[in-house]
Amino acid sequence: MRNLTAFLILLCAFVSQPVDAQDSIAGKPTLPKRVINGVTSVLREFNNIDTAYIEPQHYRFSAMMQSTYMFEWYRIKSKSGQTISFAPETRIKVGPYVSWSLLLLGYSIDLAYISANKKREIDMSIYSSMIGVDLFYQRSGHDYNIRYVDLGDDDLRLEETIPFGGLGVSITGINVSYVLNHRKFSYPAAFSQSTCQRRSAGTVILGMGYTRHSLSMDTERLKNTLEPYDVYPYLDNDLFFNSIDYTDVAFSGGYAYNWVFSKNWLFNVTLSASLAYKHSTGDYIMDALIFKDFSFSNMNFDGVGRFGLVWNNSNWFFGANGVVHSYNYKKPQFATSNYFGNVNLYVGFNFGRKKGHIHEKHY
Repeated sequence: MRNLTAFLILLCAFVSQPVDAQDSIAGKPTLPKRVINGVTSVLREFNNIDTAYIEPQHYRFSAMMQSTYMFEWYRIKSKSGQTISFAPETRIKVGPYVSWSLLLLGYSIDLAYISANKKREIDMSIYSSMIGVDLFYQRSGHDYNIRYVDLGDDDLRLEETIPFGGLGVSITGINVSYVLNHRKFSYPAAFSQSTCQRRSAGTVILGMGYTRHSLSMDTERLKNTLEPYDVYPYLDNDLFFNSIDYTDVAFSGGYAYNWVFSKNWLFNVTLSASLAYKHSTGDYIMDALIFKDFSFSNMNFDGVGRFGLVWNNSNWFFGANGVVHSYNYKKPQFATSNYFGNVNLYVGFNFGRKKGHIHEKHY
């Protein structure tokens, strides 16, 4: 990812500079020199800040210990309004991290799956003053529980955690956001601790994202699991399907605010809504018929929420941050909603002071 970012920056710099074969003869800067100047200019703009609002990083490196609490919820809804909700157990991951510039490296252990590592998950975020990038890759281990069944009648509800290994979920995506007021508002101050917000500021956030979802269901296992319960005879056939795969392309807008409520303290809230175009194919079961390659295209609203609470005196820091993703698909005969995210608790310190920076005490 870091190499791709560097390539794009270099490409932008190259395109922005006109080519002149007589550069060296006319005394103008040569093409390599112009490229270097262009790259330098772009890099400076990526982290161009108003130091009256944001204190820049005084150190080259940082190290921290972080624990991550991960959660997920999936809901399936039929045409008549019946719903089945699934969720795995909340997972906790703990591990050390070391960062340099925009690069963060770490290793974490999933405490619930040390002996049976069925899940695969990668979450990575890169934040500069101007641009934020979130990448996520999740593959479930077929360990969901049925958490709630609602058939639209108070007498036909099932509020019980029932183990169910027949649901598989796969999510892969990338979100890119642009911070309009990046000179006074610092995303890194709230989410990567690489700067310190010294005065409160807010900003409009614009973004776009691409996500690929896959949902598979063992319908026979679902029927066998629910058969002992009173709700089973009344379940709509719409709730039983083999698989759904859909692609989500979204454009988003929102607002973020960094509140400096006391010395060295920062609280961030970010809310974004997106208009998403979804295209999907799958096998849909209704009565005794199976409609192969069931396809649909639709526009829906999704959302992303973030929060961050951090204490940072530019040398030591600790705090918490989190993100919640919401993806929805709705059609008259079928609907799904997926919510997932994580909460991080961390403590760390910066080291390797940069030359020319005098450390300021903020205790």
